[in-house]
Amino acid sequence: MQPSALIKFREIIEEKLVEFLPAKTLVPKSIHEAMHYSVCGGGKRIRGSLCLLACRTVGGVWEKAITAACALEMIHSYSLIHDDLPCMDDDDLRRGKPTNHRVFGEAIALLAGDALLTQAFKIMCKHHPPGMADRYYKAAGELASAIDTTGMIGGQVLDLEGEGRSLTIDELQEIHKRKTGALIQAALRIGAIIGGASAEAIGALSEYGAGIGLAFQIIDDLLDLQADPVVLGKNVGSDVKKEKATYATIFGPQEAYGLAEEEIKKAKEALRSFGEDASDLLQLADFLLEREY
Repeated sequence: MQPSALIKFREIIEEKLVEFLPAKTLVPKSIHEAMHYSVCGGGKRIRGSLCLLACRTVGGVWEKAITAACALEMIHSYSLIHDDLPCMDDDDLRRGKPTNHRVFGEAIALLAGDALLTQAFKIMCKHHPPGMADRYYKAAGELASAIDTTGMIGGQVLDLEGEGRSLTIDELQEIHKRKTGALIQAALRIGAIIGGASAEAIGALSEYGAGIGLAFQIIDDLLDLQADPVVLGKNVGSDVKKEKATYATIFGPQEAYGLAEEEIKKAKEALRSFGEDASDLLQLADFLLEREY
């Protein structure tokens, strides 16, 4: 069952995302419709919610982090559009509907991803709350570092280059750390920065993010192997088809799930210093382990 905080923040983020996107009627309509199609197409809003929860956990006003939460979701949507392209994973379905390039064509889909990346930094720079410029500047730096060639983009490259190869556990972990974990960690760090957290608090949340990030990817690997495509909202078996090394294929489903459990345990332990203030993040960690989509 989804934590109540995730349900609440998902609804708020969904509403604000529409406000922060260019209107679909703006010329050229095709690119703006493509942006809305992917960003407003559902999703769990995990990264945006993590940002808001981290801000609240450190004693900040979560409403002041909503712009950053929306920027994170735009970045995530851009990465999914590009991931689905024929030159990457060549997927036909995402969140239960045709992928962006299947609807708008490869060129517009590619540009829609680029536009979402640009729009994310635009709103971070132009739509932050009054008096928050310095914190948003620092947060934007965190976001850029999370998605550059040492983070998400580098992880995608390593993932592509690893297809058809036998990878070591260290190599596989490095791919997951960059491709999935970097943006999840950044969401927490950004929320904490906007909330005025201490270095120690940011460090603890980063450790939590590392744990849930790896667990999130392990569960993704398991879902790709054995989930119901209707529930998952996309085709399954793509990792096997592309001969990708995953935790599920290397260790087997049962042991891989056990590794995810260990990561969630470590993540929750990292929050001990926050006490009851971290209750929503603890619940979210359990949800990520048990999710079926």
